[in-house]
Amino acid sequence: MKNRVVVTGLGVVAPNGVRVSEFTKSIQKGVSGITSHPKLKELGFSCQIGGVPTISEEKIKEYFTDLQLKNFNSDNILYGVIAGMDALKDAGIRSAAKEEEPLWDLGIIFGSGNSSVEKFRESFYKIDDGNVRRLGSTSVAQTMASSVSAHLGGMIGAGNRVTGNASACATGTEAIVMGYEHISSGKATQMLCGSSNDGGPYVWGGFDAMRILPHRYNENPAVASRPMSDDASGFVPGCGAGALVLESLESAKKREATIYAEVLGGSVNSGGQRGAGSMTAPNSVAVQRCITESLKQAEIDASEIDYINGHLTATAKDSLEIQNWSEALGRKGADFPYINSLKGMTGHCLAASGSIEAVSTILQLQKGFVFPNINCETIHPEIEKMIALERIPKKVVKTNLQTAIKASFGFGDVNACVIFRRKN
Repeated sequence: MKNRVVVTGLGVVAPNGVRVSEFTKSIQKGVSGITSHPKLKELGFSCQIGGVPTISEEKIKEYFTDLQLKNFNSDNILYGVIAGMDALKDAGIRSAAKEEEPLWDLGIIFGSGNSSVEKFRESFYKIDDGNVRRLGSTSVAQTMASSVSAHLGGMIGAGNRVTGNASACATGTEAIVMGYEHISSGKATQMLCGSSNDGGPYVWGGFDAMRILPHRYNENPAVASRPMSDDASGFVPGCGAGALVLESLESAKKREATIYAEVLGGSVNSGGQRGAGSMTAPNSVAVQRCITESLKQAEIDASEIDYINGHLTATAKDSLEIQNWSEALGRKGADFPYINSLKGMTGHCLAASGSIEAVSTILQLQKGFVFPNINCETIHPEIEKMIALERIPKKVVKTNLQTAIKASFGFGDVNACVIFRRKN
């Protein structure tokens, strides 16, 4: 018999809001966090905008000691630690003191899309200049693939599974599914799950070189990210982190913890880069299988889905994603669930997108609203043929959502879906 799994804590570091309260207000009002970045212009980028969280030095010192900040140069870790520690605090779980036993029933799965690019760059310069001894004792800890989960594990004293995952844009959603499975199978009681990604020219440069970022909105960044729109011209890059504390229902009830939602199930798969699938394009058969398998694991019918938090990146693949949803769920027109894309406000936060968007999904379930699809004045005609326009709200909708599905589809033809149900 599987353990039931619930969400008891949330944390977020997003371009349009750091901390859950600020983020909630922003998504309800449709506030964009996308801004201009002069450094990108200086370096000759076509797309000179992006979504970057605003974090003060004072806030950073709430999470790190002066010793920890010595030679520290990693937004990837910074974002992940803030989101993760906020989620743990929100769940009412106390970190183990240094003199105490580790928290044997608490684990961490926290993914990343890269390993502290700025710290790597700093290290390369020192090595090339013959100053290898000046790298410092923390360079490895800041650049290893599991750097975020390792930092969180030490700060919390987590004694169960502590690891990181990396599946491109599917990373965050995959981490949640992995955490759910770990608790469901009885291997842990609590799991801190999430993902982070840093930003800037050394992360975003490859995408700019691929010519998949918009370049027409450098003077008006807030309107640049246009998922499902007829004039969408590419995704705006972003960065940040999202985190969820998952916990067995039995443990949450025993602690009298706040329960945001229940995790009903999920699925992770790959299209194998076969058929229409490639390193950068999805295999629709695999996408639809991931959706239907998540329904099977959750033991619910497609008709029970009230809301979809889409991957929807403001590229030419948006209409294909809608088609995959429609075919997998067997729903179209006015019967199609509500759907929106957070990327209109935050840009595409890469590996962090799934976890940040999962936080937004749970907030909508908990508070009974669907946030607006901003910059979507004219729906893409292929999408308009498949679903009723009112299912793509352009203003916030107050509604009693019960069941939501979050999906992420990543480079490498990998897919992840997770289903949440509102706490009643």
